[in-house]
Amino acid sequence: MIVLAALVLGALTGYLQARRRKGGTLDKLQYAAVYAIVFMILGLFATIALEKLL
Repeated sequence: MIVLAALVLGALTGYLQARRRKGGTLDKLQYAAVYAIVFMILGLFATIALEKLL
């Protein structure tokens, strides 16, 4: 569940970042994809860490 939430949060963050920088449509999509991947990997590590601790 953390991974999916991180994926959505990352995509939204990336899209908004590109919009703030006045990027075009493809820029917004690329930023959204990259941020989503990075946030998803961080969410995966957080999930693994929580599973190991509990």
